[in-house]
Amino acid sequence: MLTGQNFQEIYLQCADCNQEFAFSVEEQEFYQQKGYTQPKRCASCRAQNRQSKSGGGGYSNAPKPRFDAVCDNCGVNTTVPFQPAQGKPVYCSDCYRSMK
Repeated sequence: MLTGQNFQEIYLQCADCNQEFAFSVEEQEFYQQKGYTQPKRCASCRAQNRQSKSGGGGYSNAPKPRFDAVCDNCGVNTTVPFQPAQGKPVYCSDCYRSMK
């Protein structure tokens, strides 16, 4: 943990890319205020690590999975955006809208 109030810019070595990076006075003050330890990664490696853990964050453009089903009301073959459960009714879009 960081201690003291007279910070000076220091240089640390990134644990991922081994590049030296600056740990500014402002960053040190922020880290101390939050109770954080010194960073082990440079800013770009931290961002890359954060993105890989979170799956990239935000919304994905990947198509959502659809599941085949038969409408319990009209008998038409359809697809739904959820896994149909045994014993639970499933409706096509038209029947679902008409029931609302």
